[in-house]
Amino acid sequence: MEFRTLAEGLQFPEGPVALGDGSVLLVEIAGGTLTRIAADGTKSVVARTGGGPNGAALGPGRTCIIANNGGFEWHREGGHIRPLTQARDYAGGRIERVDLKTGSVECLYRACGEVPLKGPNDLVFDSHGGFYFTDLGKRRPREMDIGAVYYAAADGSSIREVAYPMVTPNGVGLSPDGTILYVAETEAARLWAFPIEEPGVVGKEPWPSPHGGRLVAGMGGYQRFDSLAVQEDGRICVATLVNGGITVISPDGRHTEHHPIPDPMTTNICFGGPDMKTAFITLSWTGRLVAVDWRSPGLKLNQAA
Repeated sequence: MEFRTLAEGLQFPEGPVALGDGSVLLVEIAGGTLTRIAADGTKSVVARTGGGPNGAALGPGRTCIIANNGGFEWHREGGHIRPLTQARDYAGGRIERVDLKTGSVECLYRACGEVPLKGPNDLVFDSHGGFYFTDLGKRRPREMDIGAVYYAAADGSSIREVAYPMVTPNGVGLSPDGTILYVAETEAARLWAFPIEEPGVVGKEPWPSPHGGRLVAGMGGYQRFDSLAVQEDGRICVATLVNGGITVISPDGRHTEHHPIPDPMTTNICFGGPDMKTAFITLSWTGRLVAVDWRSPGLKLNQAA
């Protein structure tokens, strides 16, 4: 796959958001920042969240909602970086709101009822102004959390659990008509679908589905799923780890194709440009943001700039 490098030297970039002026917002998880990459590649820090900002989405007004996993310990070797266990100064996961004009950071959620957020990862807004987000959980020596999917209001007023239990839920997205919620699980490299009955409420399959999701696809061999984006035609593009690249999956799971990229930690993809046919992809192991001319247009997101 041919790509253009837009920025280098990023501290484990994730959560790209294409803006109308040609720039891209992204998070640097290891740097604890929300960063803007201008069209000419210039980098500027928009906000310092601390912890581990993992996912980003434009919110109402001039805001950006951040899924903050609380931070990792990191392995650094030969100019490469990858996450390990939760950070020694970990103080819990949270959902944050950033004012894009001032850079101020406000915490919206640290828990759903009595259940604390452990490692919020990715999020997507629906047409009603709320957002779905995954909580992948955290890994510690010899133990790890069970994850879940939540739905929340952008003003911090309400949050509810949507699906549980899930093993490392990561990427999350919506079908073009907004009726299907897609969730990718990292460790099993599985993509699940949930029919949306009303905002924040999904229909569920009976047992043996572990959480009510319908299995769309599961990949063989050793590969892992990360974040995702949906094309205008409904196909789901999942950033794929180890087998670095983007895996494109049809909504019925019958057709899959893999577009390799030379980074084993290809972590996220978003679409932008005047025709939505520019894919912006984060290559986190090598600290790059790249752009690819994509064959099919991506789906324009709710709350998009």
